[in-house]
Amino acid sequence: MRDKEKEQEIFNNVSTVYGPVKSWRFGMSLGIDPIYLTSTCSFNCFYCQLGQIQEITDLIKVYVPTEKVLEDFKKIKDSGKAIDVITYSGSGEPTLAANIGEMISGIRKISPNIPQYILTNATELFRPEVRERLMELDCITVKLDAADEETFQRINRPAPGVTLERVITGIKALKKEYKGKLEIQSMFMPLNKKNLDDYAQILKEIRPDMVQLNTPKRPYPSEWHRENRGNHHKIFDYKVTDLKTLTEGEAMDLEALLKEKTGLSFLSIYR
Repeated sequence: MRDKEKEQEIFNNVSTVYGPVKSWRFGMSLGIDPIYLTSTCSFNCFYCQLGQIQEITDLIKVYVPTEKVLEDFKKIKDSGKAIDVITYSGSGEPTLAANIGEMISGIRKISPNIPQYILTNATELFRPEVRERLMELDCITVKLDAADEETFQRINRPAPGVTLERVITGIKALKKEYKGKLEIQSMFMPLNKKNLDDYAQILKEIRPDMVQLNTPKRPYPSEWHRENRGNHHKIFDYKVTDLKTLTEGEAMDLEALLKEKTGLSFLSIYR
């Protein structure tokens, strides 16, 4: 028997702000969706919790008015729900929103003491204007799932013209300019447990504050639905496919190996 209250909360997503949901990395995370209307991303990762991306693009524009996001945020804030962090993610790649800097500044004025984070695939960070929009954030988490172009194309299935070199170039440029916390999130599975020497070398060149080692524990939906944003409860009314994951032992071995090779700090989904 489903929890009807929780089911209603998950499936009645009519807001650009959702949650807060329990994040294994951040605590109670309130999601901000700068895309919202349809799934739109410069990646179409085969493990994506949103399912098949409807608009695969790196077009930067205003997808949702800033005023709409701020109004939705105020409603959640006034409800008194516990919020540890505010996280920009949602229905695709948040840096595709040309007005994300306005959202960050506007929410900071409303709630100056709640940390603001972003989960980004880093495809647009090679653009100086995109990096500038993110400077007020407390933490930027960038995706890095591959150490070579072939694996990058197989896993992330990017929009035309998007390459691994472009992603890494953007991350390095951000690292030089950004004063907040920079983290890397990597989704590991049997497919990309190779070229670890190259992966470790990239990490050493970037020198992030933290590396998050993830594995696809949430299933891949057969179709996009807005409720897939932050659906940690795994309540679905459509077909989903479980993906191959790393076991806890494999993840711990991977973490130990990468720590030895890089000297960096790591956080594993199994910890």
